[in-house]
Amino acid sequence: MAFITPDFTAAAVALTALTIISLVALRGWRDWIQLKREELAAGHAAPAQDPGIPHAGSRIEIADLKERLRKLEAIAAGVDL
Repeated sequence: MAFITPDFTAAAVALTALTIISLVALRGWRDWIQLKREELAAGHAAPAQDPGIPHAGSRIEIADLKERLRKLEAIAAGVDL
């Protein structure tokens, strides 16, 4: 029968504890990654929007284009803004 030293016992306990902690951390990481994947998948669904109402970004772009057109027309007419 082999003689087990206290150093070997402490090392075995430490290694076992490290293994358990690593496995728990890995499981938590995988669950967290899965949660983030589900959040991203849920976030990509296009919101239901009335096709008659333009998107807020396009309304801002349209307003900007109208303002530029107004300024160009004023320049063409010789009006100083």
